[in-house]
Amino acid sequence: MKGRVLRVLETVACLIVIVASFGGAPRAWAQDRFSEWSEPVNLGPEINTASNDQHPALSPDGLSLYFVSDREGNVDGSLAGTFDIWVSHRASADSPWEAPQNLGPTVNSIYTEYAPNLSFDGHWLFFGSDRPGGCGSRDVWASHRKDKKVNFGHGGWETPVNLGCTLNSSEFDDGPTFFEDPRTNILTMYFTSQNRPGGQGDFDIWESTERPDESWGTPVNVAALNSPFRDTRTAIRHDGLEIFLTSNRPGSILNGGVPSLDLWVSARDSTSDPWGVPVNLGPVVNSSSNDGAPALSRDGTELYFYSNRPGGFGANDLYVVTRTKLDTCDRRR
Repeated sequence: MKGRVLRVLETVACLIVIVASFGGAPRAWAQDRFSEWSEPVNLGPEINTASNDQHPALSPDGLSLYFVSDREGNVDGSLAGTFDIWVSHRASADSPWEAPQNLGPTVNSIYTEYAPNLSFDGHWLFFGSDRPGGCGSRDVWASHRKDKKVNFGHGGWETPVNLGCTLNSSEFDDGPTFFEDPRTNILTMYFTSQNRPGGQGDFDIWESTERPDESWGTPVNVAALNSPFRDTRTAIRHDGLEIFLTSNRPGSILNGGVPSLDLWVSARDSTSDPWGVPVNLGPVVNSSSNDGAPALSRDGTELYFYSNRPGGFGANDLYVVTRTKLDTCDRRR
């Protein structure tokens, strides 16, 4: 009897919060399921180098960290500014990251490979590249692997394929973020494009939905997330209710009077709702330096990003912030 009363009280409390959220609260309740973010922690010299180490991505199990670097050991054999995709592994979520390995010449090339992202099942790796065979200056490409448990060596990744000249354009297309709606199973690719016709200016966030024939449909500008400023590189929570982005729009922390790149977040109540107005993650996470390219763990409690803030090992270093899940009701509808 006592347990039933407690459950009823918990339900009433949840209903009060939901009603309050519809009363004009500035944050959607999708975000209220978590604590505030911790202060950033540098991933250390095992991951970071004196070179640029940036644009992270996490495997679905959280045990593999993909990122790009222009460090020594890239496929082109030089330090001429081209980026390759690298990967580090850890034995468990509490274990340290191991020494990174170059993903190898099947995925990487003498050109730039950038901004990796994985499908929810871990079988597809999406990234941007300016290699030959594309539709424009940089395109979104994808590599497949049959066995997602192959995490060592080159990981079983197959020859990359271009996602086509409907999703890609003659402009600069990069920064893919794959999302599979858990309710509808609809596949959506969020990505960024620079000065693509129909955008709001600079880099904008776009979305394309997979067609029945497995090709990608005509991209739509995600107006709710964009501004006339730089809006790029996203990370979406597994349930589709939060999306993180990189932007230097008004409200970003200033560096010498100039807005720096900051991490922002937008939320929505369900995947059928539009995205809310993006909110800056604030000075605990962001700095007056550039902070960008978020990557979110499947459970939403780890957020990786790069920063060139003081105290790092190189030009851009990888950092992580964490938060905890709160003991609240499941408000998904």
